[in-house]
Amino acid sequence: MIWLLLLLLAWVFAGTACTRLCLAAVRAAALDTPAATADRERDLTLYEAAFLSGGPARVADVTLVSMARQRRLLLAHTGWATVVDPRGHDEIEQSVIGAIGPEGQSRIAPVRARAAGAEAVRRLADRLVRAGLAVPDDAGTSVGAAVRQVRAAALAVAALGVSALLLPVPTEAPRLLVGLWFALPLTLALSCLVIARFEVHPYTRWASPAGQRLLGALVRRPAGDERSFLTSVAVRGIRAIGEPELRAAFTHRDQPWRE
Repeated sequence: MIWLLLLLLAWVFAGTACTRLCLAAVRAAALDTPAATADRERDLTLYEAAFLSGGPARVADVTLVSMARQRRLLLAHTGWATVVDPRGHDEIEQSVIGAIGPEGQSRIAPVRARAAGAEAVRRLADRLVRAGLAVPDDAGTSVGAAVRQVRAAALAVAALGVSALLLPVPTEAPRLLVGLWFALPLTLALSCLVIARFEVHPYTRWASPAGQRLLGALVRRPAGDERSFLTSVAVRGIRAIGEPELRAAFTHRDQPWRE
């Protein structure tokens, strides 16, 4: 019977996805141990907040914005970056200047990509992982990726169930019974999603539970100064930039960069 083969596929999809989610949740819980408490109770730097919120690309963005606000970089609304002061204040600023190149001018898109992949950003990520604030760079076992797989499995199970019910060939089992059999793996997948929603939510690609708590404390601080502005860019990304020309520098798409 063809519907039994479809049912077997449904169980494989649901079982594999739910197992992966459980393993990812256990791993995420292991990151939230009392170890490295001193590191977790300190204030986040601007770069750390950017990485925990949006990963390496966000670190590059907040560095470009910070240097532009200090008039050490010129970010044109046409999508070009020009070096005004070639002296970086730290290794990440130096990596951004190096990404622009010896001519001192480059399109912003490749600069962001190169700076995000710089060794300085990788060292920042390693420090955050060791402190228990960032999720190790293994998307295959992250809770967010596992939840997405369970969602996909639930849709696949539903599609397989509908296909089984619509099969034109006669079946020995009543269609209601076939539907009930497919409801079992669908219930398993949906139950895992509900549990994940209440037990391990919110889940992020970059920040561990401890890192999320520090980010939450960071965004609750009073706003109004330059540090608060840069913090909002670090946490929310370029959509937090209120200056039209500076924001246009990041969103310009007339000449997309290709490597």
